[in-house]
Amino acid sequence: MTTFRGIFLWVVFSYWCSSGSLAGKVYSQSSNRGPQVPCLFIFGDSLVDNGNNNDMLTLARADYGPYGIDFPQGATGRFTNGRTFVDILAQLLGFPNYILPYARARGRALLQGANYASGASGIRDETGDNLGDHMSMNRQVDSFASTVQLLSRYFKGDGNALANYLSKCIFYSGLGSNDYLNNYFMTDYYSTSSEYTPRSYAASLIQDYTKQLTELYNLGARKVAVTGVGQIGCIPYQLARYDGNGSRCNEEINDAIALFNTGLKRLVDRFNKGQLPGAKFVYLDSSQSSQDLVLNAKTYGFEVVDEGCCGVGKNNGQITCLPLQTPCDDREKYLFWDAFHPTEAANILLAKKAYFSKSKSHAYPINIQQLAML
Repeated sequence: MTTFRGIFLWVVFSYWCSSGSLAGKVYSQSSNRGPQVPCLFIFGDSLVDNGNNNDMLTLARADYGPYGIDFPQGATGRFTNGRTFVDILAQLLGFPNYILPYARARGRALLQGANYASGASGIRDETGDNLGDHMSMNRQVDSFASTVQLLSRYFKGDGNALANYLSKCIFYSGLGSNDYLNNYFMTDYYSTSSEYTPRSYAASLIQDYTKQLTELYNLGARKVAVTGVGQIGCIPYQLARYDGNGSRCNEEINDAIALFNTGLKRLVDRFNKGQLPGAKFVYLDSSQSSQDLVLNAKTYGFEVVDEGCCGVGKNNGQITCLPLQTPCDDREKYLFWDAFHPTEAANILLAKKAYFSKSKSHAYPINIQQLAML
């Protein structure tokens, strides 16, 4: 098996909204009045990592071409051809600049937020160890705690003023994919599948995630968006390896992540019903969105939904995108950039749906735009 085995994540896909190119259009919709919230803090894995892994000893890196081929600064560590979901979300929220990776955020720049996401990371600390170093969710939360201490200087030690400031910010968290791809279903490296049933494993993840999200709340988070795990049984990496007796996707994996997603949505309900007073949580249903995008691919402008734009082997999914490899030319027609991650075109649809959707089957119980207005 190649050393790139299992490199990260579920995969995304989105939602309804016309698929026309958004490059250059997002700012015109949202930035003329300035940011709708003072800051955006991001926690997650390679779906939203924008460079934190660049200086780590890990296979989970994307600081080489052709990654970033459509991004103005080139290969920055984003695991796609252009912008990530949170890059576009920041634009929709009116931020004049992308949120900096925590590895490079310094001083007053932290007042705008920071991105702590790390490729290969998960809710469990050992998740992703097969790929090398990374910042697990626990480490990301610890880094945010350090950020809060640094920010206190700009409020002259006034804890109430800092708490009020953070309460207006949006916190995004998207984890869980690697806890399945680079843990539970990687049986030659991890023992979790023999220690847990799919149901008990999902329950264990939700228990750990509850503690992590509660710690963010204790540190000041009040407006929080959490995303479920997408249909990782249908990504090119899995399609290249799965012979499913007529089923296109690995439904064993999809069924397992469905248990996690159900638990996460219930957790959002508990948080919103008083478990965390004063907080408002939003659940983004990535699994539902992925099904919609595949089933209605032509509507969104996608012609290829089962292959990576860049990769090697069957479905361009046996080995993920290699350094200096030539990717496909018509990237806007591909749902997947590589064996694991969506293209910028898919990220645009996902971000627009999370921000604008009035359907609770995609953003529950409200969307990101409404969350920002609270």
